[in-house]
Amino acid sequence: MSDAIADVLNWLESRKDIQSLRAAVCDLNGIMRGKRIPVEQARKALEGKLRMPYSAIGLDIWGEDIEGNAQVFSTGDADGLCHWTGRGILPVDWTAHPTALLPLWLADDSGAPYLGDPRRALARILDRYAALGLTPVTATELEFYLVDPTSQRPVGPVSPVTGRRLDSDAALSIDEVDDFEAFIHDIYEACRMQDIPVDTAIAENGVGQFEINLNHVPDALRAADDAVLFKRTVKGIARKHGFAACFMAKPYGERAGNGFHVHFSVLDKDGRNIFDDSSDQGSDTMRHAVGGLLAAMAQSTLVFAPHFNSYRRLRPRSYAPTAVAWGYENRMVAIRIPGGPSAARRIEHRVSGADANPYLVLAAILGAALIGIERQLSPGEPTGGEGQGLTLAKLPPDWASAIAAFEAGPRVAEIFPAVLCNAFVACKRQELNTFALNVSDFEIETYLESV
Repeated sequence: MSDAIADVLNWLESRKDIQSLRAAVCDLNGIMRGKRIPVEQARKALEGKLRMPYSAIGLDIWGEDIEGNAQVFSTGDADGLCHWTGRGILPVDWTAHPTALLPLWLADDSGAPYLGDPRRALARILDRYAALGLTPVTATELEFYLVDPTSQRPVGPVSPVTGRRLDSDAALSIDEVDDFEAFIHDIYEACRMQDIPVDTAIAENGVGQFEINLNHVPDALRAADDAVLFKRTVKGIARKHGFAACFMAKPYGERAGNGFHVHFSVLDKDGRNIFDDSSDQGSDTMRHAVGGLLAAMAQSTLVFAPHFNSYRRLRPRSYAPTAVAWGYENRMVAIRIPGGPSAARRIEHRVSGADANPYLVLAAILGAALIGIERQLSPGEPTGGEGQGLTLAKLPPDWASAIAAFEAGPRVAEIFPAVLCNAFVACKRQELNTFALNVSDFEIETYLESV
């Protein structure tokens, strides 16, 4: 038995209050799926003896099987092996009884990684960096709204201090942070227990909207784990406080969307930041990485904006990009190069919404950057402002276009395994078809007797 497994079992032995665990993998939509198991089965799960169907990775957003999914209908819905990711057990205290999450990823019966697993897709990209002696250093910023869980439509929560419902924007309001201090404090405490490196928290630009940043870590798999676990933690703590936490890209049509911004740099084998050349502009290697990000951006938009609602966020003059562009200290474009000391030179990728799967997002970003570095792709000239008056390539304007671009994209095929690409496209097509069959109340009100 490994020392890591022994440590988990010893921890569980010390926590007599925990009688069950959640053993789970992350699906293509970023949703944790798995089993409630008795604590006595912890060793079985840790040693890779727990089984789960491969199809659990590829369910649609409603948890339905994908029509025609080869992993269901051609194989008889075969099981794969669940391997422990190695992340220490994660205590959960916002449920009715204390429990803990055991994070897993899928393998086949030979022990080989199942390449349809989104966490495996990111691991493959990181293996390519490691083969070159390179290590990405990654940080994420996640925005979310607190909403009233009793309302059918999203509305601001009631302040626990004033007793009044929030109804206006409060960007960078310290008072709003103070009013929700008990909630934020519990998030930080839960993150501490799960070893999620939370940094600053701010009130963002929407009603009841907050952003909490996670610190840079030299392990992109861990950074993606942290983002997945953070979202789950925020939702759990929100419910504990009588709120609901919403990571939809655009819960309010007229207010700011929820972004998922990714910052990264790359270290060489000596620990040197290869984006730093002691200048304000950054190194040629950094610009090549930007070139790769731009080259793959339109093709991989489906990863950054994976849902019907995602495309409500990608609108002009909204701090969410619509064009394939980059710039220095420019929050209006897709790729921003922040200022500051040259030793901290990094790239900020601003396309993704908070509704995206962090494993796929980081795989798409780091995979595209590596293509740019290896092929020395040029990003062209940086853009100022929104680039008005310039002829810039555009991101796909809608979900159907993004699905088609992803399916046909040669850069996508270089970044993601075919089994994952096929499953993701099939999932998104099924979800798109389901939305197409549902007529909204607004459509009925508009057209019922007027046309």
